[in-house]
Amino acid sequence: MSLMSNLSTSMISSSSSAFLAPISFNSSRTQSVSVPVKSIKIIKCVATPQEQQTAYKTKVSRNANIAKLQAGYLFPEIARRRAAHLLKYPNAQVISLGIGDTTEPIPEVITSAMAKRSHALSTLEGYSGYGAEQGEKALRAALASAFYGNLGIEEDDIFVSDGAKCDISRLQVVFGSDVTMAVQDPSYPAYVDSSVIMGQTGQFQKDVEKYANIEYMRCTPENGFFPDLSSVARTDIIFFCSPNNPTGAAATREQLTQLVKFAKDNGSIIVYDSAYAMYMSDDNPRSIFEIPGAKEVAIETASFSKYAGFTGVRLGWTVVPKQLLFSDGFPVARDFNRIVCTCFNGASNISQAGGLACLSPEGLEAMQEVIGFYKENTKIIVETFNSLGFKVYGGQNAPYVWVHFPGRSSWDVFSEILEKTHIVTTPGSGFGPGGEGFIRVSAFGHRENVLEACRRFKQLYN
Repeated sequence: MSLMSNLSTSMISSSSSAFLAPISFNSSRTQSVSVPVKSIKIIKCVATPQEQQTAYKTKVSRNANIAKLQAGYLFPEIARRRAAHLLKYPNAQVISLGIGDTTEPIPEVITSAMAKRSHALSTLEGYSGYGAEQGEKALRAALASAFYGNLGIEEDDIFVSDGAKCDISRLQVVFGSDVTMAVQDPSYPAYVDSSVIMGQTGQFQKDVEKYANIEYMRCTPENGFFPDLSSVARTDIIFFCSPNNPTGAAATREQLTQLVKFAKDNGSIIVYDSAYAMYMSDDNPRSIFEIPGAKEVAIETASFSKYAGFTGVRLGWTVVPKQLLFSDGFPVARDFNRIVCTCFNGASNISQAGGLACLSPEGLEAMQEVIGFYKENTKIIVETFNSLGFKVYGGQNAPYVWVHFPGRSSWDVFSEILEKTHIVTTPGSGFGPGGEGFIRVSAFGHRENVLEACRRFKQLYN
């Protein structure tokens, strides 16, 4: 019954004053005044559930290759778990030694050059728009001189970019979906993920934690973290990183000579990631092009990220020698140039000004100081885990420490450390099945944080 059905229609007026004026009620049976509100019945309004609406869907199929990927990319997943931990412990002082993100300020000799270039853009004389997709000539010449002097690498072999990670995916576009690939196990996850996305692999095989059609080159303490090439099947592309992320191992000259010979014998192309070359302490090659014959079988990617703190500035480069040819004799560099011109408008002119400053005598010295700082952090971490009786690898030629927890799940160790010490590390299995039972500890951190983290490690495992 509606509320208004108990009220006389004569009581309702279109004038608002009718609601404000006194209202009288007549009754032939009593002298008392009845109060209409008492005869009002309360009605419950119960919402009936609407039919569940189905979200609109397009008719475009999802990329089946992306659907093969397992969970999220490693480092966003770690960030998600860190955020969940902070919700649970909002007052915790979390120390991040997980993702390899630099923490120390960029040297002023470098930032002042970027500031000068940035300010010049506000003048008619200094303004510039689109630049050369391959990078500014002066920077490419400086890179050739600083990193490849006497190695036969020329400025037109170098492609300046927004980082090595981006170039890895651009190279995958050059190679296409009809190639086979090999990767160190464990290794930086971008190699495998980009291969999956391009359609070079089969489905993920959960029983062995591997994708089908990828050759996983097992790198263990027993083989010095260099694969037994005699047991590696022939593939078109070989991804190889030295000093290695995550193990920190650096390949010797003899080992890289074997790798180049292996690639030549099989007609393969090596994609050599040298992102940590300046951390090398041993007398090992800093470039694959130090090996005779490498220009005919190798590409090299590199970056300023871990040298100058450019993880946010974004600047790297890739070397594609003119001697490197596809099976039909077509230069690989020409196809890479086409991809760069199609997919990329060139690195920021401000970033390139910073890169040029990095390669000045003052800039090189400043970068060495930053690298030296992180290497001191590495030494502190290595000594800490050694004192606790752990088997520790890496740290000598890279800013990563590879710690063995035999018989344990990497993610379990990650969770244990995060829960009990509020320290973020990286589970080794995130770099491939060969990383199970290890964690990677990054040396990128403020000194006080590294010292505090080591104190907590000792408290947990002593």
